[in-house]
Amino acid sequence: MVPDTGKAKQIMENNQIRLQKALSDAGIMSRRKAEEYIQQGRIKVNGHPAFLGIKISPKKDSITIDGEKVVLAREKKWYIALHKPRGYVTTMKDELDRKCVAQLVQDVGTRVYPVGRLDRNSEGLLLLTNDGAFANAMMHPSFHVPKTYRITIRPDITEEQALELASGVVIDGVKTLPAQVTVLTKEPGRAVVQITIYEGRNRQIRKMCEALQLDVARLRRISVGPVKLGMLQPGEWRELTPNEVDTLKGVTRASRSNQRPQGPQVQIAAQPSPPKGPGRGRPSEGTRRNPQRQR
Repeated sequence: MVPDTGKAKQIMENNQIRLQKALSDAGIMSRRKAEEYIQQGRIKVNGHPAFLGIKISPKKDSITIDGEKVVLAREKKWYIALHKPRGYVTTMKDELDRKCVAQLVQDVGTRVYPVGRLDRNSEGLLLLTNDGAFANAMMHPSFHVPKTYRITIRPDITEEQALELASGVVIDGVKTLPAQVTVLTKEPGRAVVQITIYEGRNRQIRKMCEALQLDVARLRRISVGPVKLGMLQPGEWRELTPNEVDTLKGVTRASRSNQRPQGPQVQIAAQPSPPKGPGRGRPSEGTRRNPQRQR
């Protein structure tokens, strides 16, 4: 509801840029997220609740989000690759006081926010930025940015199940787009599978596996478009290279021109490993055992 106050009307009349655009241009949040915050009453302009359609002056008006003042001046655009560890939630602030990814990027020196999500029990590559337009493009459902995951499945996966994952699985009433599936290794009691998808639906990989009664023991995202997790250690972050940023932006532009993901692809690269016996499975010379990982 639009507040019927003289102060609010004065703000509307005297300034030139919509609030959600100002927040996006400053890299604080995407326009869509800003609209959600406005409707939830979490944003105030000069102490008054904001409303959809309000226009502000970035240089003159005071903007607060959840009571915290924000600066709308243009600043350096940050594009960050973070290795999110398991146990962290993908949010900047958690009401349940759980560990969140904001704690891992405090030394960036400016506010950045996640591009998409990884659930608490998942790990791997997470992009963060203060570029609202970039974040919105990356998360838009019509932009098919490839994301690759490496998952451990127990006890096994059949060729038929791998083909179903690649062809598409109905989750939440909608069939997923074709995916690329490679079975990397098979051992007694587990299989390691690599999946590349072209959507960003909530908990998509886990839901796809649940639909086929596959038990996911571990899920790690290893790439988003051209950006690889590589040797980045859990809890560490790095800036994307200019080439990585340009390529990601190019992917979204290509998707905008109605390019569609390729059809389903399945590769069974693994053969069941032989059972370990005397003289088998011993670490090679120079390999260190990690006692904490022994069971």
